[in-house]
Amino acid sequence: MVDIVFNLLLFLMLATRFAADDDAERKFDVQLATASNAKPLTALPDELVVNVAADGKITLNGKPRKLADLETDLAAAKKNYADQAVLIRGEAEGGIRTWWMFGGL
Repeated sequence: MVDIVFNLLLFLMLATRFAADDDAERKFDVQLATASNAKPLTALPDELVVNVAADGKITLNGKPRKLADLETDLAAAKKNYADQAVLIRGEAEGGIRTWWMFGGL
């Protein structure tokens, strides 16, 4: 029992921080790094899904859009997150006309 008490006393003496050590750390002039333009950490946004039907109708995430509205929405998404993923799905019967509409984006 006495050896346990001595071991406990030895552990507490070695683990104790003394007041003199705290002052020694404050004597050094240290320049700490700052982050002024840091953005909050967020998860990656979900990909945008553009569906193009054979008749030329366009939907963005299931909501019908006109070509001008789609272009505005995609530009806003790119402004918010530069690496925004966009999945474009078109019907096989749509032909070249459907893909040509997105050539300028």
